[in-house]
Amino acid sequence: MDKNMILCKDVSYKYEDTDKGNSKLAVDHVTFEVKKGEFLVILGRNGSGKSTIAKHMNALLIPTGGKVYVEDFDTCDEKNIWNIRNKAGMVFQNPDNQIVATIVEEDVAFGPENLGVLPEEIRLRVDDCLKRVNMQEYKRYAPHLLSGGQKQRVAIAGVLAMRPDCIIFDESTAMLDPSGRREVMNTIKEINGKYNMTVILITHYMEEAVEANRIIVMDEGKIIMEGTPRKIFSQVRKMKDMGLDVPQMTELAYELKANGVDIRSDILTIDEMVSELCRLK
Repeated sequence: MDKNMILCKDVSYKYEDTDKGNSKLAVDHVTFEVKKGEFLVILGRNGSGKSTIAKHMNALLIPTGGKVYVEDFDTCDEKNIWNIRNKAGMVFQNPDNQIVATIVEEDVAFGPENLGVLPEEIRLRVDDCLKRVNMQEYKRYAPHLLSGGQKQRVAIAGVLAMRPDCIIFDESTAMLDPSGRREVMNTIKEINGKYNMTVILITHYMEEAVEANRIIVMDEGKIIMEGTPRKIFSQVRKMKDMGLDVPQMTELAYELKANGVDIRSDILTIDEMVSELCRLK
C-alpha cells in the first residue's frame, strides 16, 4: 500500500453562481493522497465539501486551483479523461440513476460494451462481477423488481465490470434502509479486503466509517482531522462541535467516562464494549 492511487495537491474549487454574480469556495486548498488498496472514508456535514472533492477524483469536476492526479494522470488534461474514468469508477446516491437496462445482466454489461470489450470477455466479467456482489441469482431479473440495496449492488457490479483500480462511493447508502445499507457495506468491505481494490467512501453514517483504514474529516472546504477511526472517534467533543456524530458505542463510552466509570474512550463496536465492561467487573 505504498503507491498513490489518487493525489490531491492544494486543490481548490469554486462554484460560480452566474445568476447572482457571486461564487462559493467549496474546496479550500486541500492536500491528501489515497494509497493503492486503501479504504478511505471522508466525513463532513452537508456543505463541507466532501462530495465536491469526491467528484474531482474521477474528473467529473476539474479544480479551480491545484492539481488532482489519478495514477499519475492529471485530471486537468482532457486527453486523460478516458483513462481516469477507467481507473476510478463512481457509485452515486440513487441507484435508479445508474441503472440503464431492463435486465440486470444487460445493465452490468453496458459499461464493458461501451469500452469495446469482446462479447465472450463481457460474459465472463458479468458473471464474475455479479458473483462478487452476491447477485448472480438475480441476473435475469428486471431491476425495478429489486430492493434498494440490491439495485445498489447491481450498480456496483456495473462499475466493477469496467475493471477500475478504485471505486468512489458518493453517499451510496444514503437512500437505503438499514438492511440495504448493511448489504452494500458488506460488498464494499469485500471488494476492498478480498480483491484489494482502493475504496473511497463518502458517508454520513459513523458505523460505516468504523470499517476504514483512515478517515478524513472535512468542514467548510478544509481538512480538519485525519487519522484512524479509533483516533478520530475518540475525539467526541470535537466531532460534536462540528455537527457530526460518533458511533453509538463510542458515545456510550464517552458518557460512562464522564460519569466516573474507568473505561477506554476509543471503543468503536458492541464487541469491544462488552469485553471492556466484563473487564470492569
